[in-house]
Amino acid sequence: MKIGIIVAELEELEAIEQIMKIENRKTIYDLTFIKGQIKEKQCILVRCGAGKVNAARATQILIDKYKPDNIINVGVAGGLNPTIEIGDIVIGETLIQHDFDITAFGHAKGYIPGVGDKIYATDTLIEKLEKSIKNPEEKTYKIYKGVVASGDIFCTKITMRDKIYSKFDAECVDMEAAAVAQVCYQCNVPFIVIKSISDTPNGKNTKTYEEFIGPASQRFANIIKQFLKEF
Repeated sequence: MKIGIIVAELEELEAIEQIMKIENRKTIYDLTFIKGQIKEKQCILVRCGAGKVNAARATQILIDKYKPDNIINVGVAGGLNPTIEIGDIVIGETLIQHDFDITAFGHAKGYIPGVGDKIYATDTLIEKLEKSIKNPEEKTYKIYKGVVASGDIFCTKITMRDKIYSKFDAECVDMEAAAVAQVCYQCNVPFIVIKSISDTPNGKNTKTYEEFIGPASQRFANIIKQFLKEF
């Protein structure tokens, strides 16, 4: 079994590299694909860069060149649910693109022709993940499951935070997950999204993000180690 892992930022990549027995690196169209093992499972890790286009591009290349059996999108996100705190984990059960807007043609906000307004992560992978983190090694964080909203903007404004939360009932917001989900959906590749909360959009969260991206990345790396034991 081959498992693809997609991250966006350098700190996220480094956290996964630390738990990986690296075998080789290969550059394809300026993206570096790192092949190795985590918990004796064959993995291919790639850093896509920020944004939906970068995420979709890396996902398609990963699928075409390596043909993974499953894909994990893992990374940090901004909390939207008022009860979510920095360090908590969100399992992306439903993925939406909050900035996709063809409402002028009578469609709901987020609706994508040929796809719909929601993409659902693979149930069996969610079940494996929930089983693996029922008794987490660290018990200082909470686990949520629900909607992850993606868009090509780093959300800082409180008004935008409230609008996305109200419209989509989303637990958190990021810039890549729904794009990874769309490509996986269209290519029939099972996938799951795991987000670690690094900040809460409040007008000052850029500094919070910079402070907590490292610890948040370490947390989801530990969760991946536990998760892959279930395969």
